[in-house]
Amino acid sequence: MTLSESAYAPYRDPEEFITEWTDRIWVQRGIGLIRQNYAPDSVVHGAYGTVHGVEPVVRGTLMKISTFPDRIGQAEDVVWEQRGDDAFLSSHRVFSSGTHTGISAYGPPTGKDFASRTIANCLYREGVMVEEWVVRDEYAVVQQLGLDPVEVARGLAFSGWEPHAPLDADLLDQGDSGVRPDQHRDECAQVLRLVDEVWNQRRLDLTTDFVARDVTCHTSRHRTLTRPAGYQQSLLDLLAPFPDATIEVRDVVSNYSAPHGGLRVGLTWWLRGTYCGTPTYGPVNDCPVQVLGSSQFLLREGKIVREWRVYDEIAILAQILRARDEGQEAIPSC
Repeated sequence: MTLSESAYAPYRDPEEFITEWTDRIWVQRGIGLIRQNYAPDSVVHGAYGTVHGVEPVVRGTLMKISTFPDRIGQAEDVVWEQRGDDAFLSSHRVFSSGTHTGISAYGPPTGKDFASRTIANCLYREGVMVEEWVVRDEYAVVQQLGLDPVEVARGLAFSGWEPHAPLDADLLDQGDSGVRPDQHRDECAQVLRLVDEVWNQRRLDLTTDFVARDVTCHTSRHRTLTRPAGYQQSLLDLLAPFPDATIEVRDVVSNYSAPHGGLRVGLTWWLRGTYCGTPTYGPVNDCPVQVLGSSQFLLREGKIVREWRVYDEIAILAQILRARDEGQEAIPSC
């Protein structure tokens, strides 16, 4: 099945479609163009809940540009995959940098610089965005601006996430975004086995079965860890606060591009667990935590050589603080 040009017109391919539309909105400041790029009834799943409709996206974009007027969101990669003859799913990894010179929800300008990553997974149908799963490394921004993460997290409001319907089909065949093409099946299955065996079953000793000796992992708080031992540490940091956590992958996207280094596989995932482990976010209180995350993997010669893993630790902290402030009854489950 060939992807119809109407899915990404008037651009060369879905990658150019994504990067050019992003620049038109964020760099050229055509904020109102979001109403053309997003469906009126679009659904956006973020770190703080699910939002319906295009107008919240317009408002949020306007405020973000006002806060960081010199911000540049550089497209590091767009991993895209067909979804039927008129649609595609894109996993857009963005490296953002800028200076905090405007008033924000966090307070007055600090004048400090920041750099962080975002991964936005967008389902486009006939050139219009209908559903998005987006996550930012917000802790890195807060940290670099010299702000107190606790105070920032306490001021956040959660709109709440919609319940997920069970995925009846094999993820290699179909995820939240729809039916996948039968491509790069072995490599996608390998990445899913990594999540199952190493992440979920805690078999960190099997890490070298999946990653190369010179693996690099870019993760939350703008940290970079190297070699298998560093990769293991990145997982320990993620899981130790929630030792009963499970990671559920909800979508897979893959693409081969020589300019981007070869085969890349993207995942959208949810971590669900209980804050009953290491006190990374203050005293443990056994509260349930839900985390939206996204990863991109670069593979060479059958091994993962790089992972970009993005999740929002400010969202984690906000859930823990909300439970603590509300005096939630502790229900140990670890």
